[in-house]
Amino acid sequence: MTQSAAAQKPPATPRRLDPEDAQHALAEVQERLRRQQLVADLVHRQEEGDSKASLVEDLVHRQHEAELKTLLDGLHPADIAFILESLPKDERQAIWALVSPEHDADVLLEVEDWVRESLIEAMDRQDLVAATGNMDADELADLAPDLPPDVVAEVQKGLTEEERAQLLEAMGYPEDSVGAIMDFEMVRVREDVTLEVVLRYLRRLHELPDHTDQIFVVDRQDRLQGILPLSRLLVSEPETEVRAVMNSDFLALNPLDSDADAAGAFERYDLVSAPVMDDQGRLIGRVTIADVVDVMREDSQEQALSRAGLQEEDIFAPVATALRNRAPWLLFNLCTAATASFVASQFEGTVSQIVILAFLMSIVAGIGGNSGNQTMTLIIRALAMGRITGRNLWQLVKRELFVTLMVGLCGSLVAALFAWVISHSVSIALVMMAAMVCNMLVGASVGVLVPMVRARFGKDPAMGSSVLLTFATDSLGFFIFLGLATIFLL
Repeated sequence: MTQSAAAQKPPATPRRLDPEDAQHALAEVQERLRRQQLVADLVHRQEEGDSKASLVEDLVHRQHEAELKTLLDGLHPADIAFILESLPKDERQAIWALVSPEHDADVLLEVEDWVRESLIEAMDRQDLVAATGNMDADELADLAPDLPPDVVAEVQKGLTEEERAQLLEAMGYPEDSVGAIMDFEMVRVREDVTLEVVLRYLRRLHELPDHTDQIFVVDRQDRLQGILPLSRLLVSEPETEVRAVMNSDFLALNPLDSDADAAGAFERYDLVSAPVMDDQGRLIGRVTIADVVDVMREDSQEQALSRAGLQEEDIFAPVATALRNRAPWLLFNLCTAATASFVASQFEGTVSQIVILAFLMSIVAGIGGNSGNQTMTLIIRALAMGRITGRNLWQLVKRELFVTLMVGLCGSLVAALFAWVISHSVSIALVMMAAMVCNMLVGASVGVLVPMVRARFGKDPAMGSSVLLTFATDSLGFFIFLGLATIFLL
């Protein structure tokens, strides 16, 4: 029986805050920073060379720093991370300098990538080595891409051979794979021992690894034979052998599996942890619900940003950085809007003769965009969950088009009635009805095709999807509506 990580001293248990209290802590930090800056501004207004004013400033500054440090020392690293993410870079660095060194490692693991980079930049080599020296191999692998190579090399010297091998193994897996998020800390037992022996072994451990809901049963070559749930261990007779109560039917992941697929499995089977096996069936790690929640959150954030054509950025980043992130898709959106305006301009004669069309065509474009957005959201989610295959693709396309047609027919009746009320023309109402149905079908088609084509070529299905959808529904919506009006109304 072995535990893959050595026992550590019990960590401190700082106070955890609910979301509202975390906001209050942030507000308190911001207020103290504001007061500190106010005192500094007042002192600077005094005559230069006034040693008494400088002394007052120094004393007040030290007092504020002491108050801030006391506040930070009582917070959980996750709450400190939240505060750091919510401050501009200069204030962030000032608060980071006050964080207790014993929390440095945990905070670096908790903060978003774009904040972590700025924090690491502010630390010297000695502080980085001290902060990362006691990290587990899987945690160090998470930080390694952001750390200077010489720091990683220095930290590796303090690792055991097993830990060094684990670190190199974790760093060798692709970023979005199970191997990149797996944990090496777990409890393993043999199948030929009794439950009483297992219980005695567990009691000798200082603590169980986080999210331990099952013990892994392996042979002498570390090949996984089964799992022993803790609940079964506790309720079974102590004299029973492990092989008699272990579960041989279990879900195991491969380190090269997608982390999104692993998240889907956790959601489907309500898992707390799952073993990771290599191609030879050897147990090499495990994935916990904490890792999966992080994957789900990051995927959700990436999808939300991708649909608007954005990448993750520091909300307090310099303007130049924000421009590089946002400008490309905004410029593309400008081109698509110009194209839609150009299409509308080709029907100037029609609009000039029937002015009411200028007020109605925006409805056609807007409803088509909303309908396509609904379809696109469902498709992107289905792709993320792995529910779309070559066998059900065409069936899904037909279903979405049929649903859109039915919704379009119902909605177009309302739109036609509105068009008739403001124009007193049955012909305009009928053109409005036909154009709306057609543009909603265009939106549904684009909502299906754009994510599917991007996924087919290995691209993010959500990236810029809303921009492309708006381009299609605006341009074709204007063309369909004004084209039908030109044919049937003039």
